[in-house]
Amino acid sequence: MTNLSIVIPAYNEEERLPRSLRSILDFFEQRNESPEIIVVDDGSSDNTYEIAKNYQHGVKAISLGKNRGKGAAVRTGMLAATGDYILFCDADLSTPIYEIDKLFNQLHNGYDIAIGSRAIDKSLIKLHQPAYREIMGKTFNKFVQFITIKGISDTQCGFKCFKNNTAKELFSLSKIDGFSFDVEILFLAKKMKYQIAEVPVEWFNDEKTKVRPILDPIKMLIELFKIRKIHK
Repeated sequence: MTNLSIVIPAYNEEERLPRSLRSILDFFEQRNESPEIIVVDDGSSDNTYEIAKNYQHGVKAISLGKNRGKGAAVRTGMLAATGDYILFCDADLSTPIYEIDKLFNQLHNGYDIAIGSRAIDKSLIKLHQPAYREIMGKTFNKFVQFITIKGISDTQCGFKCFKNNTAKELFSLSKIDGFSFDVEILFLAKKMKYQIAEVPVEWFNDEKTKVRPILDPIKMLIELFKIRKIHK
């Protein structure tokens, strides 16, 4: 693995972040590798930024100052990253870090982007969301397919890896600050003819999700129309 950057967007993650950072560092220490790790604090009201800033082992911390949204946090981290390959993953590590090798295999096979998917092999979902959240996720994907992107079964899994030049170009063009930023990035990637590999990965639901059950899905749906309007 060569020059990997890992971007972690974080909002009020003082409880989960230390455990996740330790898991990532332990994994790579066993492989004698030292990735660049960037935690982007999205205006947390707890000690998330202080934990990241004072964490050992060269973890870098960036603060957005105020809460702008997951998309803004990921964009900031991706544009700041210096690795040849740049992964962004959720602060709760719902997809374990060891699944990165599956993404790397696809990037080494010529793909520009490799994205984790919960939809291709559902046996890899080790801890399911409540039924209503799964229904909302499937419904949202139908809107995604109809309004923006066809052919990707899971746009929202928070485990995506990019070649550096691909990430820089796509995220420099992105505008969506909310949860639909993944859709925007993949929409742009398809439009610009980047090669995308969708890879089945293990996934464990964390009940402390930051996605609010009614308000955020409505905002995400509105963002889909914004994506089409912005990137005509």
